[in-house]
Amino acid sequence: MRLSLRFVLPLMLVLAGIAWAVAPLVDRLTLSWFVRDLDARSSLLASAMQEPLQEQLAAGKKAKIMEFFNRITRDERLFAIGYCAAPTGTALATRSLPAEIRCAELERWERPRNHLLPSDQGPLHVSVQPMVSEAAPAGRLVLVQDMSFVTRRSEETKQYLFYLFMGLAAVVSLITVIIAQLSWRGWIAGMRALLHGEGLLRQPGSGAAPNLPGFKPIARDLQRLIRELESDARARDEDQITWTPESLRAILRGELRGEDVIVVSNREPYVHQRRGDRIEVQRPASGLVTALEPIMRACSGTWIAHGSGSADRDVVDKHDRVAVPPEKPAYRIRRVWLSAEEEAGYYYGFANEGLWPLCHIAHVRPTFRSGDWTQYVAVNRKFAKAVASEAKTKNPIVLVQDYHFALLPNMIHEELPNATVITFWHIPWPNPESFAICPWRDEVLAGLLGSSILGFHTQFHCNNFVDTVDRFLEARVDRESFTVSFGGKLTAVRRYPISIAWPPEAEMVQKSVPDCRSSVRRLSDLPPEHKLGVGVDRLDYTKGIVERFRAIERLLELNPEWVGRFTFVQVAAPTRAGIEEYQHHEAQVRAMATRINGRFARRGPPPIVLKVEHHEPRDVYEYFRAADVCFVSSLHDGMNLVAKEFVAARDDERGVLILSQFTGAARELPEAVIVNPYDADQCAAALHLALTMPADEQRDRMRLMRGLVAEFNVFRWAGRMLLDAASMRRRDRLIVKTGRGET
Repeated sequence: MRLSLRFVLPLMLVLAGIAWAVAPLVDRLTLSWFVRDLDARSSLLASAMQEPLQEQLAAGKKAKIMEFFNRITRDERLFAIGYCAAPTGTALATRSLPAEIRCAELERWERPRNHLLPSDQGPLHVSVQPMVSEAAPAGRLVLVQDMSFVTRRSEETKQYLFYLFMGLAAVVSLITVIIAQLSWRGWIAGMRALLHGEGLLRQPGSGAAPNLPGFKPIARDLQRLIRELESDARARDEDQITWTPESLRAILRGELRGEDVIVVSNREPYVHQRRGDRIEVQRPASGLVTALEPIMRACSGTWIAHGSGSADRDVVDKHDRVAVPPEKPAYRIRRVWLSAEEEAGYYYGFANEGLWPLCHIAHVRPTFRSGDWTQYVAVNRKFAKAVASEAKTKNPIVLVQDYHFALLPNMIHEELPNATVITFWHIPWPNPESFAICPWRDEVLAGLLGSSILGFHTQFHCNNFVDTVDRFLEARVDRESFTVSFGGKLTAVRRYPISIAWPPEAEMVQKSVPDCRSSVRRLSDLPPEHKLGVGVDRLDYTKGIVERFRAIERLLELNPEWVGRFTFVQVAAPTRAGIEEYQHHEAQVRAMATRINGRFARRGPPPIVLKVEHHEPRDVYEYFRAADVCFVSSLHDGMNLVAKEFVAARDDERGVLILSQFTGAARELPEAVIVNPYDADQCAAALHLALTMPADEQRDRMRLMRGLVAEFNVFRWAGRMLLDAASMRRRDRLIVKTGRGET
């Protein structure tokens, strides 16, 4: 106890002194952060105020301008507003504008690091924003913001800092005293052993390590404590990261030491198609491409994919590579060529007539053929060879995508034993009873367990996979850590909900919402104020397009006032046209749209406009921004990124999302109107609710959903996988070093 007091008290005094010494630095840093934030806030306010202010200036209504300024300054942090039409004039301003701010001296406040004005209430932030208009071409807007809250937060920070250092002193002192006590006991035990003629140290020439069983419980406790601390720190770090392409690059440089990243998928992000004498570049309508393309731009890696475009061979180099995007290359595609027989068996056969319906509860029977399986194995092997040839190091990070490559992880492990393979399964994983249908279930599971990390959208799918492995393989399943040990290899099974890039690319939202509304209605020959719904899907039977049309028909039956006043535009990208089930589905969709239009189109525009054609992402966003309602009615979906893209497109905070309960997105976006797509009456009621929803409720729902999509974006999805991969690689290196040290 005396030793503890002698050590703790001086240490606490020293750390207290350090805390007060550091406090001024914290004040300066805090002030600079807030000044930068307020500069950005001033720019946003000026942009928002420009249009209404220009209108009032043009009309010469000073009273209206003052009323406008006073209404805006009700914000507790906005202290005053002024407008100077010319340097020699008098400011048109609220009464609270400080006397020190004059139109003739505005240049003083425009200088860097000179935006602060002292006052009795606390410091004020002064920002001068150019406000060019026809009425006053040289006008400038002065925004004065109250910074008294900075002082309050600075005092709180000092208190937290002081308590932090005091707590740190106590913890350090406690650990030091414990170590001293243990060392003292160890020294006494050693002396006693020596007195009894026992050697504590390793004898010369002996490989045996000293046996100190008394320290094993302490070591176990310390190891558990370290793991918990690392987990807590990791969680805090992830919450504090702003997930952007730059943060991804930082992870690659810091956590992964700049190691190359390879993505493998069947679908390529850019397809080169020949149109007469010219070559067009298309971006496929695919959730996988939507999610991964921003990641590859950030990581500058290699994307290996099947070259399916009619002009794909014409644009690659001698190594079958092409740099993309065409307008500003950031990464490269390595194309793998497949014969018609290989594509028929691997893609159309085993992948899309077998695994796809097996994993989706859409009431389509899976078809398995031995010939398809043979081609599936051969194509997976071909892609494994491509990964090995594209790897710049012996231990690359390989991101394997989706059900087309269930065997690939284990094949990569055979080619590159030190590679870190992250496999993401984009579609649902069925329960063990359903998966038992697959004749090659054991081979598929063994192939996936070649992954270092295996990811799914939801925890439910993770549970199903682990249950399936436990049922059919001789593997050790740890349900506490969600790891599977099979064939001497450990696979972590994790939940990674996929998302989209945030913010959307500028070109996607550069066209205003009113312009989008008018152009889409004009394109579809609809009146300007006509209510518009939109659905954007591949023409796939899992997307519930037939069920969606039934709901529209039921809406018009139950609420005939919408006949001639509401039209639903269904954008449907053709897909897998070589499969009979998809041909039948397309015919059914076309026939149903024709029947419903024939029934209700006699009183104005048709209820359904069906567009079965490829649309570029910018065109899709235009439909999203023009619509009053977006209806996602998937019968079974891993996530569904269309829902998140609609939310991202609505920067006007308007529009209603109707979302199937059978999508992964429904677990993340509860503010959407959640429906059972099989219940036509419920879906019709949801459509009526959406079409009559007040603007303020639309805004409240959309704000919550946009906040979630912004925070949990695609860069967070990829970053979490890469961070887990980095942690796994560090642990493996430590195991290797420890193993070598013991031998």
